[in-house]
Amino acid sequence: MSANVFKKGDIWHYRFQVGGARVQRSTRMRNRRLAEKKAEQEYEAAVVRANGGQPVPTLEQLIEVWIVVHRPVASAAHIRSVDTFRRLHMYDLGLKAIDSITTADVELARNLHLQDHKPASANHWLRILKLLTMWAVKRGTLAAPPWRVSMLKVQKRPRATLALDVARTWFDAVDDAAKRTPAVATAVRMMFGLGLRESECASARWEWVDWQRATYTPGITKGREAEPVPMPAWLVEHLEPLRQAQGLIVVREDGKEFQSGFARQVMRKANSSCSLKGITPHRLRGTFATLLSEAGVPVQTIQRVMRHKSPVTTMGYLEKNLDLAARAQDQIGANTGMMRRESGA
Repeated sequence: MSANVFKKGDIWHYRFQVGGARVQRSTRMRNRRLAEKKAEQEYEAAVVRANGGQPVPTLEQLIEVWIVVHRPVASAAHIRSVDTFRRLHMYDLGLKAIDSITTADVELARNLHLQDHKPASANHWLRILKLLTMWAVKRGTLAAPPWRVSMLKVQKRPRATLALDVARTWFDAVDDAAKRTPAVATAVRMMFGLGLRESECASARWEWVDWQRATYTPGITKGREAEPVPMPAWLVEHLEPLRQAQGLIVVREDGKEFQSGFARQVMRKANSSCSLKGITPHRLRGTFATLLSEAGVPVQTIQRVMRHKSPVTTMGYLEKNLDLAARAQDQIGANTGMMRRESGA
């Protein structure tokens, strides 16, 4: 129920909040069941008025409006993720008014999702539903989220990073797989050397390269940040023969910008050639962050070049290096005298 009823003397009253306005009135009734019905009718009428005379939208209707509003300002991947949720994963929630979706409804829908998807996917599904619900709250369509469901606990697994001892061989395999589209091989190098997202490589422009300072400043990024990133000497050497005054750095044969996923096939072929698994554009970005961390770069600096708003996000990209931990443990043992004690035993 969206309106709360409470008793004063023998009479039931109700209260609710819609669009930031708080309403509290008497039902003038002594029967609780009838009072609850009247309170709900008053709440629904208030919601209709707050929405310009429109009734509370269903989840499907809400998503359609969300996509229209956010398409000009959100990333293509974000729009695609919500649209996939709309087309494939609403289950029995799509035709329900968003204020009538209960915790039990969400839990049952998630159980249906888990029949064909892993827990991590179910958590992503829940994040999208929560995003849409909180957007409805922000617009005043809902006073508060009508459901509360926690994320599932997921066993974390080590993620792939490109090891330095196979990097040269892997990039040779990338070059071989991209013989017909060498621009893709250039984009892969930019992901590895600058930590760029695949979409940022597709939109990368020569005007954003500072050759004198050997830096690159992404001009179109996911979070709208524009932080210069130092270009390693090997990447400068690779780009120098391709140098142009302006325009896209990597382009298709027809001169147009590459679309999402343009580097995936080449990287899969390189992985297969080198017997590697899991090296994707996103994991090259993770490799970039991890290598900086292992080289002693502070997380605050990595956060800036990765263009993250929070260091917590940056920490999620850093993989643990057990070799470094083992060396540190040996050093601690030597400093405390434990190593000498063990050797003399």
